[in-house]
Amino acid sequence: MPYRVAIIGAGIISRNHLNAMKQMTALRAVAVADIDEMRGRTVSEEYSIAYYDNYREMILTEQPEIAILALPHFLHEECAVWCAAQGCHLLLEKPMALNIQQCDAILEAVKAAGVKLMVGHTQHYWPANLQAKALIDSGELGKLIAIHDTRHVYYFSDSRPDWFLDKEKAGGGIMMNLGAHSIDKIQWLTRSRVTKVKASLSYEGVRGNVEGSGCIFLETTKGVTGIVVQSGYAGVPKDETELIFERGMIRLISARGVWINRVGQYVMLEPQVSSDPFVLQFEDLLQAIEQDAETDSSGEYARSVIAALEAVYRSDETGVEQTVDGE
Repeated sequence: MPYRVAIIGAGIISRNHLNAMKQMTALRAVAVADIDEMRGRTVSEEYSIAYYDNYREMILTEQPEIAILALPHFLHEECAVWCAAQGCHLLLEKPMALNIQQCDAILEAVKAAGVKLMVGHTQHYWPANLQAKALIDSGELGKLIAIHDTRHVYYFSDSRPDWFLDKEKAGGGIMMNLGAHSIDKIQWLTRSRVTKVKASLSYEGVRGNVEGSGCIFLETTKGVTGIVVQSGYAGVPKDETELIFERGMIRLISARGVWINRVGQYVMLEPQVSSDPFVLQFEDLLQAIEQDAETDSSGEYARSVIAALEAVYRSDETGVEQTVDGE
């Protein structure tokens, strides 16, 4: 019998999960909950699943084995703790929570309930990222020295919900939301953790009270240095990671592919055929459930991303380098 899955939150990301489940026989979506009835019913009708306006009622009625939490950041802790207590395995969208204290509360609830937790750091499942990681691990270009990760996207568009631009509800701006991808990508690619950061942020957005850009210098447990530059202001969109080795360089554009440079110019590698990243993410969760193992993006791992982001905000506020909480 397939695992029954309920989705809490009918935003854009819900369709990624529902489309992935359509490709799998091991999972069956049964219901979606959203306080916005029009949004929730649109998704329920499109995918022929039940609609609820209250997620607790949905979980108690449907009794799913897996709950997907796709909610505003400030609701993650309360919802995850409650769903874990009902015996649901959790796929919690990133960032895990607003701070490490909330992360710890979720981890404690998951442990007490004996359920599995995956946090949706989907960078781990994109074909180009997997290809780049395999190149790093092969040692073909020698030791990895440094990483430069750049992301530009207009962050203050009218289509972005207001809560994203409210620090109390979102935890921060572009760094909390998209910087989480950069921190995660660097940690995951290098199989290490960020240990210290020096950061400078700007607050020039036309809406809200969150940062609109930032520059981070960081170091990892393996001695890899990194620079993360993000802008949410007007400009040309960009999402690119450059990796510098002893004997060459890699350019990684997660949505497009991998380029390698050994002799002075970049050459694109043949793209690898791979499954939908959201299918791979589900397969990782199912393996953890069935083998009593941890997912590639476990709660403990996702906490490390939040710890690094907290250090970023502390560094900006104090003007000095900060050590990342590794507990």
